[in-house]
Amino acid sequence: MTASITLVLFDMEGVLSHYDRAMRTERLAALTGCAPEAVRHAIWGSGLEARADAGEIGDDEYLHELAILLNAPISRDDWLAARHASITPNGEALALAARVAKSHRIAVLTNNCRLFTDHIGYLNPSVARLFGSHVYSSASYGAAKPAAQTYLRCLEQLGVPAAETLFVDDTAANVSGAIDAGLQAHRFVSVDALSHELQSRGLI
Repeated sequence: MTASITLVLFDMEGVLSHYDRAMRTERLAALTGCAPEAVRHAIWGSGLEARADAGEIGDDEYLHELAILLNAPISRDDWLAARHASITPNGEALALAARVAKSHRIAVLTNNCRLFTDHIGYLNPSVARLFGSHVYSSASYGAAKPAAQTYLRCLEQLGVPAAETLFVDDTAANVSGAIDAGLQAHRFVSVDALSHELQSRGLI
């Protein structure tokens, strides 16, 4: 028998907000004077972003290595401005999360570096207002989703059993990883489908 849900744990980008990678690239290119292709390679092609998301390097080292790859100075404010430009809140999904919060605990687990969650109030104020301090980055747990330790260490911090957690993510691999780690899970494809899932579980 399926355990009752105590916590709904949301992914952020692709669920609670829309992520425009091209906009992030263009903004950082404009700030540094680098070509967009160079920015894309530095962040993703080099593996730098993945290392930061997995907590393998800290924020200062991340920014330092990014500056070396781009051969241009990168301030914390530059990085934040580009990241801010990439985020558009998904108001309908946030409204569902707010309904869940009336009777159940909610939190966010996102594949990001600590720099992201440390500045969530600026980067995604809608999420910050709703979730407060319960926005967690994969970097804090030494691995990125879909690694089991990412989910389990986050839940350990929250004090909630995996079996009593519903995880919502738009990426199939992350949903599978959550299920393998013992969580219940739903792959986000639309607000309507998520609403139906939450209603069917008595969460809204």
